Amino acid sequence: MKVRKHLLGLRVRQALFGGIVAGAASLALAAPQEGASAADVVALDRITVTAQSREQELQDVPIALQVVGAQMLDDVVAEDLSGVDMFVPGLVVNGQQPTQPSFQLRGISTDDFGIGTDPAVGVYVDGVYAGRGGGVLLPFTDVERIEVLKGPQGTLFGRNTAAGAVSIITNRPGAEAEGRARVRFAEHGKQYLDAMANIPVGEESAFRLNGVFNQADGWIQDANTGEDLAPEDNWATRAAFSTRFGDNTTAWITWDHEDLDQLGQATIGVVPLPAAPGVPALPLDETTYLDPRRTPAAVDVDGNEEARRFDGVTLIVDHAFEWGNLTSTTAWHDYDAINRVEEDGTDRRNLYVDSVNTESNSNFYQEFKFAGSGERFDWVAGASYFHEKADQTSQVNAHTDSVDTIVRNMGLAPTPDGTLFGFTSQVMQMYGIPLTLMGEPWNEQFVNTLDTTAYALYGDVIWRVNERFNLTFGLRYTRDEKDFTWFNDQRYAPGLDATLDQMEAMGIFDMLGIPKEAYIFDIAFIDPPAMMNKGVKNGDSNSWDDISPRFVADYHFTDDLMGFASAAKGYKAGGFNALQIGSQFDNEDVWNYEAGIKHVLPAYRLRYDASAYYYTYDNRQAIRLDTTPAIPRYVVDTSDLEAWGVDFNAAWQATAALALDFNAAYIDSTYRQYVTPEGIDVSGQATGIPYWSFAAGAAYVWDLQERGSVRAALRYGYRGETRCSDESQTQGTCGVSPALRLGESRELANLRVGWTSADNRYGVAVYGENLLDNQYVTGLGTYGKTVLGTVGARVSPPRVWGVEFSAGF
Repeated sequence: MKVRKHLLGLRVRQALFGGIVAGAASLALAAPQEGASAADVVALDRITVTAQSREQELQDVPIALQVVGAQMLDDVVAEDLSGVDMFVPGLVVNGQQPTQPSFQLRGISTDDFGIGTDPAVGVYVDGVYAGRGGGVLLPFTDVERIEVLKGPQGTLFGRNTAAGAVSIITNRPGAEAEGRARVRFAEHGKQYLDAMANIPVGEESAFRLNGVFNQADGWIQDANTGEDLAPEDNWATRAAFSTRFGDNTTAWITWDHEDLDQLGQATIGVVPLPAAPGVPALPLDETTYLDPRRTPAAVDVDGNEEARRFDGVTLIVDHAFEWGNLTSTTAWHDYDAINRVEEDGTDRRNLYVDSVNTESNSNFYQEFKFAGSGERFDWVAGASYFHEKADQTSQVNAHTDSVDTIVRNMGLAPTPDGTLFGFTSQVMQMYGIPLTLMGEPWNEQFVNTLDTTAYALYGDVIWRVNERFNLTFGLRYTRDEKDFTWFNDQRYAPGLDATLDQMEAMGIFDMLGIPKEAYIFDIAFIDPPAMMNKGVKNGDSNSWDDISPRFVADYHFTDDLMGFASAAKGYKAGGFNALQIGSQFDNEDVWNYEAGIKHVLPAYRLRYDASAYYYTYDNRQAIRLDTTPAIPRYVVDTSDLEAWGVDFNAAWQATAALALDFNAAYIDSTYRQYVTPEGIDVSGQATGIPYWSFAAGAAYVWDLQERGSVRAALRYGYRGETRCSDESQTQGTCGVSPALRLGESRELANLRVGWTSADNRYGVAVYGENLLDNQYVTGLGTYGKTVLGTVGARVSPPRVWGVEFSAGF
């Protein structure tokens, strides 16, 4: 163990040294040239952030963070958080399903879709926790900047920030009257409009109104019908009002609304199919999988839909005392969402299966924060209350045709041809009985409810020991209380049951020698707890406590060079497996140790920072598909992780016209202890996180004087290939088939060239997303793999070109 710790410490020191050397080496590129013109003598923009619940210069914050400004959002045509992740190394946002997104930061994520589990990456809007997945990935409306804080933020931000926090800061109403409108037209019928109006009311008050409308036909068409399978259709609005009461009190209230109504994500079957009504042979030969990027899509999902209605209100009141400030933040969020998506990727009823996730969520948040600053101390202290009520229904839908395929594949029917509904229907047809059991819808579902209450007390103090040396100590106490229920009834098939009743009245079961009960069974939720509790509502309650400390030391070697070292704990509350009755799990804890530097060289117009870290992640809980039973089931999966890595960021204002930036992340993430449900011991193996990810950007401005200016921005992002392990293939995360190239490295390049009038009132631009026209397999639907022989793939979008027009005053 001592040898391992020594080697680990050596690796971290080497990584940090490498980052410093990389930053120092860039000075050669940034050296000012003799005879530089006055136009070239420029300074870096100053960036103010609130990562430590205080306004500070970016370079004075001893946290690894990357800031995404409004200009970068425009450069990459980002409409929500999923549009920036390739340009923020270490951050992964899967937004193909807006109502069921996933977030990962520094290799830490939560693999679950149930309301019983909380995310490991906290998303905040104007300091308010956005909550769980269904209401997190919302359209950008009037965003000023995004701060991505890497590493656990348990003290400063609180619960569910074991991996880090994404803090979205919006624009407040201003004192000047202004307005703007922007419209984009792009390939595949894309139409996007956003508008803003800032309206002062007197000297101390102002309204700010925003609207976003987004529609697109989609880039995948059904091979049989020609129907668009990946359309976009949503709109959002935001209304804000700010005012001042006297000299010391300000208030800011916002209302957000979003309406999403489109088809669910497109699924393309990758298993070669025999001529109908034949079915694939089991077990599948995965080397024969088709490439979904070159395979026609042919689907038949019933009621294909992804929809959401979201409303949120936030009130922030700030009052200045002689000793500091008191800020009250009150917020309420409410949303309903449904997501129905095909799993099999075929147009055959005897292979049909789809899944539906339905959620309703309402939460309330109240925080009181006190902040003050003295000669030697800056401090923040506060208390918060969070209450959430959520309902979720998880459904699996099939038809008696596909259920028959499962019955035959599993050898469950006592009939000559191995089918149940098909054999019975054929016998009735032979005897002239006008009844059939085929073509009937089949539904199974789990219904869950959650009632969560969370309390927290926290404090964070910066002690200025002297002019150069600061010590920071923070502590947060959190208590989470959860009440959870499960309800799983027997399968719902009203048309089938009506026919079975007719058959019983006619005495057909006696003729067949098969009892009616043989036709009443479940195929999806059949683990022992579910089978023993069919039709019975179960509940459980638990509470979890946590103390999350934070220790930081930072030293300013000069006014422009700072070094820091920190130790911080992140916490994610315990919870429940939504699809396994009675299953619960404990807290997850992350301890992160980090050291870094932040350096500004004004004479060279260069800013860079580098940090190296090591963390241990104990009791990581994931809900994963266990493929050991004949019919797969979702189970709680526990593992311990560790990782070490490096983050590096640099920005260089080369000339008044040219700006360059570079961001990189390296991580080596492995399991410390982990045996999969299949019995595979992968302790010491990679968790799947790529070693490297990086992003680079360049922007050049041509000043045309009274004719305005032209700005060209090119951004490139790279994410390395997935590091496969012995368990990867069972989960379909990498390997599997040469045609799919799952887990391959990814590249994304975006370009925008725009003209703006000299008075900034008008603009026109052309842009391209995914210039390299790379498409990647983003995931596999393997629910029907072992029982139906079907696998559905999801693919990222192709290259898109568009134009933009804007006007303002």
